[in-house]
Amino acid sequence: MTRPSWAPEGIDLDRPSASRVYDYFVGGMHNFEIDRTLARQIESFTPNVAETMRANRDLLRRCVRQLVDAGITQFLDLGSGIPTVGNVHEVAQARDARSRVVYVDIDPVAVAHSRAILDGNPDAAVIQADVADPDRILADPLVREMLDFDRPIAVLLLGVLHFVADEADPAGCVARLQQALAPGSCLAITHATADGQPAEVLEAQKLSGRTSTEIVLRDRKQIAEFFHGWPLLEPGLVHLPLWRPDNPADVGPHPELSGAYGGLALLS
Repeated sequence: MTRPSWAPEGIDLDRPSASRVYDYFVGGMHNFEIDRTLARQIESFTPNVAETMRANRDLLRRCVRQLVDAGITQFLDLGSGIPTVGNVHEVAQARDARSRVVYVDIDPVAVAHSRAILDGNPDAAVIQADVADPDRILADPLVREMLDFDRPIAVLLLGVLHFVADEADPAGCVARLQQALAPGSCLAITHATADGQPAEVLEAQKLSGRTSTEIVLRDRKQIAEFFHGWPLLEPGLVHLPLWRPDNPADVGPHPELSGAYGGLALLS
């Protein structure tokens, strides 16, 4: 296979990458036929899996637009995957050119692709780190160089906490991140759930993970506890399509089929 200019050296193009499969599902161009083949296999028994992933990406865009409009120009995106197809830096910098973004992912494939994509953008960067190690993230020199922790920061945990096992203390990881933030900062979370999901959708969620870590499906009450009392902005913690849709007609009759909840909280 001829290596395209956006594919960094050292990345195996003969094996599917979960990050590139996700990129395919959300309409991205940073994937190969081997990734698309796996994606089609997943879709063959769970036709709405791509819709679920797009619902998460759509919420990300709506959230970032509204945060920038509210004056937030710093973003820490954990579990970011490959930052393509209208991801945080594109949406935020189109709204306010001063916006700065740091992506964090544990997947070396996602990080390598991200570095290639972000090359030449001085206000967007990526580090390889585990969301379950918040102290490592907060102490990273690049994170500290890019973001001013004396000013509000939006921490985005979209579609990542369900990859953190209970033994790794996801609630404690979120709390550590919150403690580092200045007043006016925000915390956005989306999280897969078993609530109202048929068995085939639950199986697809396991197959579509970015890493080999098995997904942990949590209910609405468990997900709400990750905010640690920070007040949730309207409409609260809801199924993804219900979170501030651009058009109410986009929601559809069964928003629960998105298979996840999402919410945004503010440190006042």
